[in-house]
Amino acid sequence: MFDLVTAGEAFDDFIFYALDRLPSGGEEVKTQAFTRSPGGGAVITAIAVARLGLRCAVMSALSQEGAQLLQDEGVSVRNLRRRDEPAAITVALSTRRDRRFLTFNGVNDQLPDRIRGLLPRVRGRHVHLAFYPRPCRPWIAVIGALRRRGITSSWDFGWNPRLVRDPQFRTLAASVDYLFLNRDEALMYARRAKLSDALDRWRHASRPVVIKLGAAGSRIVGGGVNLRAAAARARVVDTTGAGDAFNAGFLAARLCGANLQAALRLANHIGALSTRRAGGIAGLPPRNSALSRPRSRP
Repeated sequence: MFDLVTAGEAFDDFIFYALDRLPSGGEEVKTQAFTRSPGGGAVITAIAVARLGLRCAVMSALSQEGAQLLQDEGVSVRNLRRRDEPAAITVALSTRRDRRFLTFNGVNDQLPDRIRGLLPRVRGRHVHLAFYPRPCRPWIAVIGALRRRGITSSWDFGWNPRLVRDPQFRTLAASVDYLFLNRDEALMYARRAKLSDALDRWRHASRPVVIKLGAAGSRIVGGGVNLRAAAARARVVDTTGAGDAFNAGFLAARLCGANLQAALRLANHIGALSTRRAGGIAGLPPRNSALSRPRSRP
């Protein structure tokens, strides 16, 4: 049995980082700061958790390069991409203060149905989902079926404005054990303009909502919990994938028995480490580091 199974979108990331500014309309900005890396929430979270010493599997639509990288990292791979289907590509433009993305979604549009067909047979302690559920209604039953089997769950929806209009979104968001949001997503999905108002909205959630706030650290609200942790220090090169690395730190800590406060601190630390290098993977701690297995805490 796996400790963690991730399921969701994968991308070949083309990352232009350390830009002085983002180009305006019709303008070309040249740089030597470029890297290419497999990415996506399912991929980065699985690799980070595997490096932290847990048994991981991933279900996604992967390029040949992405599948090989995961296998090299000791992650079990179920590749849902069929022959001749185009892999997804994301171009990221990143300054120290801002970033923009352009994505060709490719085979990722076919993923939800394929994942839903496989989850009833998944063998894992926890399932982490990282994609846009469309529509939400059938996924409520999927999460409920996992819970009846004793499998906990989490979801990182990412930035999907259409999701707010799904009448079953709030029910789905309330069904998972942990909901992961960044600051902008917390505002959008709560339909609030101020962070304080969004936090008030999420405090009424029935289960913990984990909110990533970048330099302001992170919060957990909802489910009778109200916790915060300061950001970990790092010399930031690129923030691509940092949220997925954060998710990995949190889930690894919880799967090893840590309490929510300790999990939040480790999440901040792993997320910060990932920003030291371009791409979501290069900055992660190696397997033989002092962080090779999170310790359980009371």
